[in-house]
Amino acid sequence: MKLKNVFKLFSIALLGTFTVFTSCGEDGADGEDGMDVTSFAKVAKVVFGDGVPEISAYDAQTQTVFSTNSEAKEVEVIDISDVGNPEMKMSIDVTAYGGNVNSVACKNGYLAIAIEAEDKQANGNVVVFKTDDLLTPYADVTAGALPDMVTFTPDGKYILSANEGEPNDDYDVDPKGSVTIIEIETKTAIQIYFDAFNSEEATLEEKGFRVFGPDADLSTDVEPEYITVSSDSKTAFIALQENNGIAKLDIDSKTITDIYPLGTKDYSKVAFDLSDKDGNTGKLQFWPVLSFYQPDAIDYFEIGGNGYIITANEGDARDYDGYSEEERGDDLTLDPTIFGDPSELQEEENLGRLKVTTANGDTDGDGDVDQIYGYGARSFSIWSTSGQLLFDSGNEFTLMTLFDFGNYPENRSDDKGTEPEAVTTFVEGDNTYAVIGLERSGDVLIYNIRDIYNPFFVQRLRNTSPEGLLVVDAEDSPNGKTLLIVSNEFPDDATLNIYSK
Repeated sequence: MKLKNVFKLFSIALLGTFTVFTSCGEDGADGEDGMDVTSFAKVAKVVFGDGVPEISAYDAQTQTVFSTNSEAKEVEVIDISDVGNPEMKMSIDVTAYGGNVNSVACKNGYLAIAIEAEDKQANGNVVVFKTDDLLTPYADVTAGALPDMVTFTPDGKYILSANEGEPNDDYDVDPKGSVTIIEIETKTAIQIYFDAFNSEEATLEEKGFRVFGPDADLSTDVEPEYITVSSDSKTAFIALQENNGIAKLDIDSKTITDIYPLGTKDYSKVAFDLSDKDGNTGKLQFWPVLSFYQPDAIDYFEIGGNGYIITANEGDARDYDGYSEEERGDDLTLDPTIFGDPSELQEEENLGRLKVTTANGDTDGDGDVDQIYGYGARSFSIWSTSGQLLFDSGNEFTLMTLFDFGNYPENRSDDKGTEPEAVTTFVEGDNTYAVIGLERSGDVLIYNIRDIYNPFFVQRLRNTSPEGLLVVDAEDSPNGKTLLIVSNEFPDDATLNIYSK
């Protein structure tokens, strides 16, 4: 919403229009209206003495967790056959195969490791092991530049790698973003690029997709971040975080069929604290800001035979020596015909500290900013498989961490808030649950999402900096119960926390 010749801030003096949530702690959970709920309790903690865990995978055949450790350039191998007493067994040195590790995944006795090249702009690789032989690779397959996330199709036939293709720091080398499909049986791979959508760039941008790197076309600018696959193994959905979109991949034809722009969230309709210098934690106000959703992790789930996509809307900016879109609100030259005298709006306690983009906002091309754009929606969202927004959690994460948990990160108010980073889903009985990791506040939140239009909060698990979430289904678990494994990458508390039902 544009505000012409007037600046309005609507302070929230009362919380009557919002729900204040009661924390259930780590030992129990409360439901609504008698609905079934889940409850996890911590049973073990694995401390990383060297490096930090980021992404973990589980192999049911060997009852082993594999965890990335980019600091040590290793994959840590952890025996959890005794869930309450996990044991570090060995490490896989990824430097023998490339530069560093970014992701791991397991399926049917195979372990896939995504490894970037020493030159990050060169093609990386995916190394595959059989989990009962971690000394000799089953396959070593070339991927695209900077393979950032790897996953298996549910049928176990393919491995998919999201290759981010980030530029170098001078921004004079920018490889294309891509997806690698690896057929496990034949050990062969195909690289899939986004060239076919170059001609649709303008149309996609009008709908909120972002193509903005210097001199880049769409196929060069896209940066695949995360992949989730439909339960029938026919369709993959790829998060394009910096670009603010989700791409759809037909696995059989190995073709990108669609790109769905995700648009923006209107902060003039949802109240947030957007300053770390307002002297008042929790100064919730409405602001003339549109913020891109820009999900990091995404997950596919089904309810009643219908498929949906859930996203953790972290947000991300490009900030390199050779090019940066990132500025503060007080650095912008705002159009006076829209904002009037912007001096009050751009004070530090208002929008002066907010990290904003200079890549968007000059809608009439006259050199000043007509619309302020930010990064991330500070929420989780549920979308149709054709990119239609069905639910967004609004400012619930801010309200929870501020008023209920009391650990809202005020120093992050200007910079994406709690930063929803990770998300996964699981089914228990008639219920479907979402697990969301908030990187900056350190919370892992569990929601019941069986009614996609009315998810409700179930349980909070206190962590430090959750980067990766892994659910082990009860039928695959060593103790016969559903497990939740949280990878915390915080250097002073680098741990895997293991929770059990």
